Amino acid sequence: MADVGGQWYLVSMLGECNWVRNVRAASGRATLRRRRARPIRLVEMPVEERAPVIRRYVERVPGSRPHIPVDRHEPVEAFETIASNYPVFRVVPL
Repeated sequence: MADVGGQWYLVSMLGECNWVRNVRAASGRATLRRRRARPIRLVEMPVEERAPVIRRYVERVPGSRPHIPVDRHEPVEAFETIASNYPVFRVVPL
């Protein structure tokens, strides 16, 4: 997860994959399991709003770096070129 502007986001470092399809099929309903189970809604972000979140994610999550082909030190504009390949969801508590 990545935090940007006081909001939490999930980024699919593998791009389009099964968990992304499952979230869409469930209309964003999910359960976040951190310490305790909490129902949440995942709202998919438009492509044009993803770059700052993906950049923060790459900075914060070292395991994502081999999967996202932009260096964490690049400006946010570099992440705009790959944003359409990586779904991003805003976490909304219910």
